[in-house]
Amino acid sequence: QVHLVESGGGLVQPGGSLRLSCAASGFTFRNYAMSWYRQGPGKERELVARITSGGGSTNYADSLEGRFTIARDNAKNAVYLQMNSLKPEDTAVYYCNARRDYFPWTTYWGQGTQVTVSS
Repeated sequence: QVHLVESGGGLVQPGGSLRLSCAASGFTFRNYAMSWYRQGPGKERELVARITSGGGSTNYADSLEGRFTIARDNAKNAVYLQMNSLKPEDTAVYYCNARRDYFPWTTYWGQGTQVTVSS
C-alpha cells in the first residue's frame, strides 16, 4: 500500500523557517520525481518545487524568489522542503507528490501538512 506522509508543518512567524518532510513507502521511490505543491485559502493548488528521481535537477515556482530548497534522500525514501524567510502568503496546506518517470506516469499524493505564517 502506497503512503506519502508529510510532517513538519506548523505555525511560524514571518521571517522564520520550517522544514517539511515526506516519508514514502509502498512504491519504488527512486523511480519517481517528487514535488511539493501547496494550496492556500481560496486558491488553487500550485507547484512549489520539483526534484527529479535521481536528485540531479530541481525547479521552483518563480514566486519563491529562492527562499525554498527541495532535496531528497533515496536511501531513506524521503523528500524535504526547506522553507526560509517565510511570508504570510506562504500560508497553505503543503502536499507531497510522486510521479513515476515513465509510462503510465503513476501519481501519488500525500494528505498534506498545514503551514501557517503569522505573527
